[in-house]
Amino acid sequence: MTAPVPLLPPPADRLTRWGQLRDRLLRDPEWRGVIRWFAPLVVTALAAVLRLSNLAHPNVLAFDETYYVKDAWSLWTLGFEGTWGDGANEDFLTGDTSTLGQTGSYVVHPPLGKWIIALGMGMFGAGNSAAWRLTTALIGTMTVLLVYIVAKELTRSTVAATVAGLLLAIDGLSIVMSRIALLDGTLTFFILLGFLFILYDRRRSIPLVEYAAADGSEPLWGRVIWRRPWVIAAGVALGAASAVKWSGLYALAGFGLYLVIADALARRRAGVLYWPMDAVIRQGPVSFLLLVPAALLTYLVSWTGWLVTAGGYDRQSSDNPLVALWKYHESIYGFHVGLSTGHPYASAAWQWPFLVRPTAVWVGDDQSCGTDHCISVVSTIPNPLIWYAGVAAAIFLLYRLVRRFIRRQPMPWTYAMPLVGLAVTYVPWLLYPERTIFQFYTVVMMPFLVLALVLALREIAGRREDPLHRRQSGERTVIVFLVITVLVSAFFYPVWTGMNVPYDFWLVHNWLPTWV
Repeated sequence: MTAPVPLLPPPADRLTRWGQLRDRLLRDPEWRGVIRWFAPLVVTALAAVLRLSNLAHPNVLAFDETYYVKDAWSLWTLGFEGTWGDGANEDFLTGDTSTLGQTGSYVVHPPLGKWIIALGMGMFGAGNSAAWRLTTALIGTMTVLLVYIVAKELTRSTVAATVAGLLLAIDGLSIVMSRIALLDGTLTFFILLGFLFILYDRRRSIPLVEYAAADGSEPLWGRVIWRRPWVIAAGVALGAASAVKWSGLYALAGFGLYLVIADALARRRAGVLYWPMDAVIRQGPVSFLLLVPAALLTYLVSWTGWLVTAGGYDRQSSDNPLVALWKYHESIYGFHVGLSTGHPYASAAWQWPFLVRPTAVWVGDDQSCGTDHCISVVSTIPNPLIWYAGVAAAIFLLYRLVRRFIRRQPMPWTYAMPLVGLAVTYVPWLLYPERTIFQFYTVVMMPFLVLALVLALREIAGRREDPLHRRQSGERTVIVFLVITVLVSAFFYPVWTGMNVPYDFWLVHNWLPTWV
């Protein structure tokens, strides 16, 4: 007798080829262990190559490097930002810093980001463009690893985390802001780090809140939790972000508000009768005391050089250094709220989702590309596919959340988290329509757009319970999208790194007339 032929499961229950490969690898303990460290290693290595290769080019103080790099060297040598004499830029490129004076210079950004820039010059000296960009590039690389860790925390999926890391690694805006010594890449790192710590706190603290009374009755008040070390860690990270640029304060306030809302919803699920008051009046002050003082202390520590020396701008306005610092901050605030000077690359916040006006942070005139008309440009154009797809994904997640709210269905918290990140990094800028701001500020939004995009791609790929044909078509769509996205990044890479190219080649990268 012939052996009976085993019955195949129904088509809808079969795995796709990708699903079979994924399960074969991730369910094997040895392979799973290898992939868990190999995947983040690969995406981080890719990010490092794209950010560190030929980092010294262009060998000039590009865009606002003229302020931040020289201020960084001044901090390293004087402890405060000093004034520079005529011809300082040209001299600085040769390593000549003799034009640095002892008089304090009026600066409008806190010092931490510039101290970080100074570390590279402290190791390798001034006049070395790779040195003053080194730490910014390393932080940009670590941001890619950080977005991998955040995505893994959100999705519990190595595949989703790898895709998130890959997308940020090859994004043009993130690459450019890692290769130029400005402050926004460092700001991005600290805000994302604070976001990760908030996620860790959610995983640890929410289960402690979600309980019901033993007798099944509704408790009047919930549990007040003091032991929340990750909230303190988030305060330190967000204080560091604020010590790079004041826009970090938006993230501090926004994530603090999220803590109160998350605590309130957890108490509601636990059956606490007075859940709104419980979260605001009882747990809220505790969360504030854990978050804000840590941030304030971190911020003050970043001003140590200014506080312990006598030459900083306005340092002698009071015998009390903290009073002098407060007066200086009043002046800085007045500068920021009144900043409306025109700039050819200025872009209002309402334009950012449409990618109206990217910033060319450097334009060269080298004529050695083999044609009569050559150009070298470092432009902050993101990968257009990642950008526009990320914006669409954020709108999709918002739609899903609103629809579930209207229908009073449970709302997946993973959908809300990228939107929280986007809210704190984008919405505040809409309040200043007259202020001079730039598209490259959106580098802080990029990790959250990538996270939203990854969640949307998971929806497109389909779930295990979906029919086989649905999962096959969805996975193919995602793979095609990722392949095309990688090719687009390869196409734009010369424009992100200032390669000398024919003028016509540069023109085909300007997909909108406002990009020129």
